[in-house]
Amino acid sequence: MAVSEIDHLTDEMERCVDSCFEAVQATEWCADQCTGSEEMQDCARLCRDVADLATQCGRFCSRESTFHTRTAELCADACEECADECAQHDAEHCQVTEEHLRECADACREMVSAMS
Repeated sequence: MAVSEIDHLTDEMERCVDSCFEAVQATEWCADQCTGSEEMQDCARLCRDVADLATQCGRFCSRESTFHTRTAELCADACEECADECAQHDAEHCQVTEEHLRECADACREMVSAMS
């Protein structure tokens, strides 16, 4: 089922969910590509953390959990920190991931703002 078919979500929530799951894909790929490189350990760790948080955020938003806005705030913070780390590396996977992370952070913050 596509997120757009879930009628109880606002546009901001749909964008947040979509962005979260795109961030999961990007960060899992980036973490995998960073594995084994001494200089990329921090990037891999942050990517794994974001993948877990973004997964939870997407799930919480989809079911309108009591904690979905707080999880979205944490997810946005983690995405920004990870994007800053990715920005320090020239690897294509880091550059692609950085873009998805910044979009996810924006989507999470917009959803939180709309819910306030």
